[in-house]
Amino acid sequence: MSTPERLFVSYHLWSLVAPAKGQERWHCQMRRGFIKARQHEPQVKALLNQATAPQRIGILAQKGIYEFHHNGHLLTRSDGVEQVAKLLKLSHTALQVQQRVLQILKKYYEAPLLLGKRILQLTRGDEGFPKPILIEKDNYRFRLYAAMDCVFIDSDAQTLHIVDFKTGKSNFDIRQALVYLLAASYLYPGRQAVASFYNLEFCHESELIRLKNSELEALKFELVNIAKKHQQDLQDYQESIKSFPEIFPPNPGYHCRYCPFKSICEFSAYSSQPHHHTGEIKAKNSK
Repeated sequence: MSTPERLFVSYHLWSLVAPAKGQERWHCQMRRGFIKARQHEPQVKALLNQATAPQRIGILAQKGIYEFHHNGHLLTRSDGVEQVAKLLKLSHTALQVQQRVLQILKKYYEAPLLLGKRILQLTRGDEGFPKPILIEKDNYRFRLYAAMDCVFIDSDAQTLHIVDFKTGKSNFDIRQALVYLLAASYLYPGRQAVASFYNLEFCHESELIRLKNSELEALKFELVNIAKKHQQDLQDYQESIKSFPEIFPPNPGYHCRYCPFKSICEFSAYSSQPHHHTGEIKAKNSK
């Protein structure tokens, strides 16, 4: 059985356990296995430490927004974009990353979403794991991790507004906003809260997302089930390393092309590893 004290959940874990609506075809549980069960293996660890171009763009864009507001005068200087680019050391990055981040900085400089807002929290994006929020009731107890990009007070001077910044063309996943609204109910008790997404490349803002108290309770129940399933899978894996592909079943297909573990996953069509017997390769890799 799962140990209550060890249960944890985050939007990231939720997205690894269950696909977003409409994304079922491309969802692979084995990816979760690599990230959460085998992350300390040298090969897996090395791949996890290799940030992709889209990831670098997202992190640098978030840092750029932070620098614009941490050094507020840069939003009024004619060379504000160039100054932020220097702070980010953009010249040291790949050309594709430089170009896209510069475009993001220029667009934000021209229409700064947070200008004049009462900002309560604005992260750089590289702070690591936030402090967990302990959520408990009579029949459950788990830790919630929620790394929110930005929290500010809305124009009505009352409503708490959580914004998650996005880059690229990926769709917004409402589950991320739901997790942030639950976290806000603990971090800022008594405040009415809304959440939204803002794509920094397309200057597109989502509709506001809200949760009623009854919906917050239902969300807690959903998250504790996610936490329990994941913890049980981890325990099963520790008890039987050879059962990795049964506990975290693969879903090979064209989407393997974009998986960071394609080079070491024996089920991927893009693997550089020879196809050995499952038990042998997993036992060997898990020592």
